[in-house]
Amino acid sequence: MSYPYELDNATLWDAGYQSGRLYFTLAQGAAEHIELPTGLACNDRIGGCDVELPTFRAFVEGLYDSYSRTNSAVLQGLWRGLLVTSLVLLDMAGSSITLSAEHEEALRNEMASVGRSMGAPNWRQYRNP
Repeated sequence: MSYPYELDNATLWDAGYQSGRLYFTLAQGAAEHIELPTGLACNDRIGGCDVELPTFRAFVEGLYDSYSRTNSAVLQGLWRGLLVTSLVLLDMAGSSITLSAEHEEALRNEMASVGRSMGAPNWRQYRNP
């Protein structure tokens, strides 16, 4: 059983049911915390989520801003998994955000690993040369 994430009737990420539902739930919780909508909407027709790209991109920017602003290792750790998955999903939708030099190498390396697991077609591009 899967939990697909779709944009304009094209599947971006055909997540496993558990992974897809957990990502959606974590994104909803983070959205409440940063006071931004996720851009993810449950779709009963496909049993997954539709992605509304401009709203989702703004959500990912908000996640990254929250991640970047904190000096707390605990908060950064809590943000990081959701952020990396969101960055890969955003890339799979054909969009991206600018990462600071301070975070770019580490996040891109994690994106390569997560992207491979998510079936991202271009996961190798995340690694810095």
